[in-house]
Amino acid sequence: MKHLTTLILLALTFFVTPVSAADDSLLSADTQNYIGFGVIVFALILLLVVLLVLLRTFKIVTRIILRSEGYTDAEITAELNPAKVQKPKKQFWNKVLSLRPLEEEKDMLIEHEYDGIKELDNPTPAWFMVLFYGTIVFGVAYLLIYHVFGIGQLQDAEYKTEVAQAEIAKKEYLSKAANLIDENTVTLVKDGAVLKEGEAIFKQNCAACHGDKGQGMVGPNLTDDYWLHGGNIKAVFKTVKYGVPAKGMPNWDKQLSAKQLSDVANYVKSLHGTNPPNGKEPQGEKEEEGKETNEKLASN
Repeated sequence: MKHLTTLILLALTFFVTPVSAADDSLLSADTQNYIGFGVIVFALILLLVVLLVLLRTFKIVTRIILRSEGYTDAEITAELNPAKVQKPKKQFWNKVLSLRPLEEEKDMLIEHEYDGIKELDNPTPAWFMVLFYGTIVFGVAYLLIYHVFGIGQLQDAEYKTEVAQAEIAKKEYLSKAANLIDENTVTLVKDGAVLKEGEAIFKQNCAACHGDKGQGMVGPNLTDDYWLHGGNIKAVFKTVKYGVPAKGMPNWDKQLSAKQLSDVANYVKSLHGTNPPNGKEPQGEKEEEGKETNEKLASN
């Protein structure tokens, strides 16, 4: 039995010890944890079996001793299985608070007193014992779940998981919020990624009329200081969105998303002052860059 106990303790020490990432064992960390769990369960079952065997052995030895002393089988049975004394049922609160009747106080007196004051050996209230043993069960379960088998996440891992989830939620929100832009909320940005997206959209959809560098062909030159329908970012966005059907410019709000409209409008604004060769002559009214005009934005 001594050697068996030693083997069990060694197995528990080996398998329950957390496995590091640099461990060169042939078994993975999860496999070792599962084996460790099995060893613990096996050890507990083995301990229970040993206790049952010892109890059975104790009863057999007791019967032999009592029979050798002249006890009859009925007396031996009565000794080993004494009849339970029926006690009066306690009220619920008496059970919870472990209250005893006044007539039993003399049996609970502790053999000391001070200045005429005596002390009763009252039992610990049942509710406290439930909480006490409950914390032990909780502690053991917590240890196994979070520190031995790694089923639950510790605070650091849980924090990282929540941060990752928040980043995903943030990206989803921004992807949706980007399409809430309109001619009243669009802003001028100079972010390289935005301008690159806008350039791709411009070359695919706008270069046929405005030239690949915005120098103007059928449509007006987009690089000078002159604008037909306003040159601030809101006016450019609205012109691209609703178009100018009277002059042959289609509306792009059905083909492009609000984010794409914003990107291409910002790209158009970035073309100002580039002065590409063969630029078309100015059209419209001069508008200084960065200065808001009081002109009414072009209507549909």
